Amino acid sequence: MSRMQSPASSPNGALMTAEERFLRHKKDLHQQLIIGMNLGTIGTMGEEELRVEVRRAAEDLCRQSADLLNLSERERLVNEVIDETFGLGPLEPLMRDPLVTDIMINGPKTAYVERNGRLERVNVSFHDERHLLQIVQRIAGRIGRRVDETCPMVDARLADGSRVNAVIPPLALDGTLLSIRRFGTRPFLIKDLVANKAVTPDMVSFLAACIQARINVIISGGTGSGKTTLLNALSSYIHHDERVATIEDAAELRLQQPHVVRMETRPANIEGEGQVTTRDLVRNALRMRPDRIIIGECRGPEALDMLQAMNTGHDGSMTTIHSNDTRDALSRLEMMVGMAGFEVPIWIIRRQIASALQIVIQVARLSGGVRRVIKISEITGMEGEVISMQDLFGYKQTGVDDNRVAQGYFFASGIRPQCMEKLEVSGNRQPVEMFERRILNV
Repeated sequence: MSRMQSPASSPNGALMTAEERFLRHKKDLHQQLIIGMNLGTIGTMGEEELRVEVRRAAEDLCRQSADLLNLSERERLVNEVIDETFGLGPLEPLMRDPLVTDIMINGPKTAYVERNGRLERVNVSFHDERHLLQIVQRIAGRIGRRVDETCPMVDARLADGSRVNAVIPPLALDGTLLSIRRFGTRPFLIKDLVANKAVTPDMVSFLAACIQARINVIISGGTGSGKTTLLNALSSYIHHDERVATIEDAAELRLQQPHVVRMETRPANIEGEGQVTTRDLVRNALRMRPDRIIIGECRGPEALDMLQAMNTGHDGSMTTIHSNDTRDALSRLEMMVGMAGFEVPIWIIRRQIASALQIVIQVARLSGGVRRVIKISEITGMEGEVISMQDLFGYKQTGVDDNRVAQGYFFASGIRPQCMEKLEVSGNRQPVEMFERRILNV
């Protein structure tokens, strides 16, 4: 391998900054490694062995350049080149940070992350648009997807379960847009949500009894509000002797039960064929003898199939929906059922919803990034052509603290749930007594 050059100025003749000089060295080192690789030997190596060989070659190249930065900068250079060769390049340090939950790339020079519920800009950049596009194509290629001008959008899932969405030019006007929703090494448990004050123990006791009593539940909220996290946590109360079918666009749920059947939708190929929708999977799941069906997110005509499943023996099913309030969630369901293409009177759709669903949970991401369960509502039936509901629990925001973090308190409405009898019949007398004693003060 030849010696790396030591550039002191940019192509236009201006003196380069230390960071620009470092990036130039990294690019040169990467090119030198590629040129010097023995492709025949590479094909016989495992990934770990190949990583060791690439590190050795990179360190040798660094030692050949007497003026190549200091020792710590050389180590950083080698690590970043290895990330570039085997990983996601500049994204790798963010992917290793356990505090980062979301990564948002707005073109090659602008990057934001969410840490502890707050967005912040980070000093991460790509060489140029081509470099960023190569990383996106690498992500898509690993799961058999493609992204190019003819297919400029892609949804993908990384090996660690992180969800990826990318939009490239010409749809993205200022450069490729990349969003990564990361998931921790272990799923959030109910005790974690209680510790983070996202929900109270009393609310948990009631919801746990509902899950065990096979009451149908829908979780409503905005993007990033914690819908999937709560759904995953509540699923821990499903009995281990039940067969659970999960259906998702991008697999995020990590249920702890031993008998879980996981299915994931598939987009159409470049010829527009081969698509498998959520609705297709819901229909197929009904033939698989599930005790419960869990749909990661309900967003279209599959709402009709979900309601029919809930009404035909698959009690205890759950899903999430994008909405701002528990009442709005029902309106959204009405609209999605209408997308199924059947001309059905609205009162029939509402009666189907009122019959299928019992509990609607609203979650929200408040100021400062805190997540809260802000309402738990019960569907009580129909009054004329209107679905009737009653609020059982709520959260009242009273303001923000000096760090602009939302402050408030949880409360119980004092209304006795209609589903209480079903909780007792299912053998959940202890939660019922706790609910009556602590919430209703009887």
